[in-house]
Amino acid sequence: MPGEIRAFSYQMALTRQSFRTTLGACALAASIVALQPRPAQSAGEVATGSVSGLPIPRFVSLKSDRVNVRSGPSKDQEVRWVYTHAGMPVEITAEFENWRRIRDWEGAEGWVYHSLLSGKRTAMVLPKAKDELVPLFESADIESAVTARLQSGVLGALKSCNGSWCQFGGKGFEGYIRQERLWGAYPNEKVD
Repeated sequence: MPGEIRAFSYQMALTRQSFRTTLGACALAASIVALQPRPAQSAGEVATGSVSGLPIPRFVSLKSDRVNVRSGPSKDQEVRWVYTHAGMPVEITAEFENWRRIRDWEGAEGWVYHSLLSGKRTAMVLPKAKDELVPLFESADIESAVTARLQSGVLGALKSCNGSWCQFGGKGFEGYIRQERLWGAYPNEKVD
């Protein structure tokens, strides 16, 4: 019988929520002014970061157990909230000098210092319905055995994706999951 893996993301969400403050119009204006406008991308062209030269947007993960998220790309900007779990996937949406604007699974955005991020790919289980348990399969085949059922918010390492399935593992579980059930990989993205 497959096991059930429970998440601890509820505490992360509550921690972040308790530190979140309202972003004032001045801080928002400062963030917008700090960004250089990007020319429109032609079909098939991938946007890249002005500092790193890496694709924008792209998924990364938090390197530290304590990551301050600021309202703008500077240590002088207010801390809007604090993430308290290393390995959580986030999406880089912009770059400015040594700062990266990130977005989390709930759509919240803010700025973090680049050294607090890792290129290691992780993902979070996001079922279609709140209480649904997402099956983890023995192989990348819907007919294969279910090895576990994962709760919303379960974090794991994204080992590979073929555009439809991802090899996904964490403490106490390992297997294959439908790619659309994860936040941390784009639709049809191939990950090696």
